[in-house]
Amino acid sequence: MLPILFEGLTYGLILAIMLGPIFVALTQTAIEKGARAGITVGLGIWISDFLFIYFSYLFISKVDALVQDNVFKYWMGVVGGFILMTFGIAMILKKVEQIKGEKFTAKNYFGFWLKGFLVNTVNPFTFIFWLGVISSKVIGAEMNESEAYVFLSAILFTIIITDTIKVLGAKAIRNRLRPNHIQWISRVAGAALVISGLVLLYQSENNSII
Repeated sequence: MLPILFEGLTYGLILAIMLGPIFVALTQTAIEKGARAGITVGLGIWISDFLFIYFSYLFISKVDALVQDNVFKYWMGVVGGFILMTFGIAMILKKVEQIKGEKFTAKNYFGFWLKGFLVNTVNPFTFIFWLGVISSKVIGAEMNESEAYVFLSAILFTIIITDTIKVLGAKAIRNRLRPNHIQWISRVAGAALVISGLVLLYQSENNSII
């Protein structure tokens, strides 16, 4: 069981070091809004990952057939691209006024959670990653339920720990930044999401998402 555990941790670390919309959403929120807001974004990401694992594991054959459908790939890219661009444009246009002392309501935290959930869910790479891992490493390697649980839990655990470290690191940087610095970080992060959205739209038009 230990080799399976270490393999899961390795997959989690590989996913953790990749930069993309998820990394941007986590760190930008933590820098601008603080650690609790960043962790709430992370919670949305983790729940999205859990749902991907659950449904891919239960309906692997149907999900695999769906992913191979060009119409699904097209609309997945279009919808995902526009959602990322919307988040990015909002971040570019939004004015940062405070660094500390902000108080958030349940509605604010739901917004942070939804941001993480949507950014992770509409990212085709997330879908491809979990489908590939479950089809090749879990189903393909004929893991039993206990082995699959250990393997997938190790990946998800690693993601949660590394995302939390990213948030805490961003918070540490936040305490040393002035409002104008955070404003520019927000704009750069927004631009990164807009570019990610444009890439998705381009790939969907060329059927090269997967």
